[in-house]
Amino acid sequence: METTLSYSQKAKKILTKYNEEEILKQVFTHIADTYNKHYSKEKYQATEFIIDAGHGIGFCLGNILKYTQRYGKKGDKKEQEKDLLKLIHYAIIALFIHQGGHNDRR
Repeated sequence: METTLSYSQKAKKILTKYNEEEILKQVFTHIADTYNKHYSKEKYQATEFIIDAGHGIGFCLGNILKYTQRYGKKGDKKEQEKDLLKLIHYAIIALFIHQGGHNDRR
């Protein structure tokens, strides 16, 4: 009989080469922190309006390109790490839209 493992049980069984489990924790912390920032204090975030207008995928991919191009050119190592976290967050939002999580009119 095969037992189904939870996500955290699977993560503990896998030996990752690139510290993925810790990095995913950092990504989640970054995302959670963005919901406490000044621009998310209103009922809706600007990103939601952009997605509602049917431009979500393009907006997300554009921001991924922006943070990719900016990486290494602004701030110190910690600031550069934030750019990488931001591009990952936009990739997650794009994947959410791609998977039908929102009706984007591409």
